[in-house]
Amino acid sequence: MNPPRAFVSWSSGKDSAFALYTARRTGLADIVGVLTTTNEVANRVAMHGVRNELLDRQVAALGLPSIKVPLPYPCSNEVYEQRMAIAVEEIKAQGVRHMVFGDLFLEDIRAYREAKLVAADMIGLFPLWRRNTRSLAHHMIESGVIAHLVCVDPKKLDRSFAGRCFDEDLLAALPADCDPCGENGEFHTVVSAGPMFSAPIPISIGRVVERDGFVFADAVPEPPR
Repeated sequence: MNPPRAFVSWSSGKDSAFALYTARRTGLADIVGVLTTTNEVANRVAMHGVRNELLDRQVAALGLPSIKVPLPYPCSNEVYEQRMAIAVEEIKAQGVRHMVFGDLFLEDIRAYREAKLVAADMIGLFPLWRRNTRSLAHHMIESGVIAHLVCVDPKKLDRSFAGRCFDEDLLAALPADCDPCGENGEFHTVVSAGPMFSAPIPISIGRVVERDGFVFADAVPEPPR
């Protein structure tokens, strides 16, 4: 039996990237597109703060169609759900009924997603669910994933981690109470290379700013050669 066709909920970070890679590698799903929410005011990926230009470079390296869901900022939950519902209908119009997520262990987030999917006659796939996050983090790095911390919650992790590469040195430096994958909201990443991409995306880390209670490092894509 052929695996179901699916879109990936693409945040631009390591978890969604590795979920895509895992779903493909294990035959869990035939990935046919990615879906990303963006901040329509800042022209950046919602929450992660990644430039749309870098998102577009990621999508090109994935070789997949992309649906962007622009959201106002600030955005109410009502508006979020309305715009996501429109995007889901666009996906269903392509005959796709499955969505892949990079969630790791937060039960409330998975329950919310699944409730919305059931209401839309869709099915969620969670290829990384309940994997040990420390071993998963090491496995991501070993597989060739290159990611940088682009958003840090300074209430949970020192702001000096913003902009750092997600590598073995970083894992060793994380406080004991910090999840190695940042699943409790300690940090968010952007992926610039890995087995899910056709080629690496050269980036540099620009300004680090504090905004709305979070510390953001600007990942700047270098011009294509």
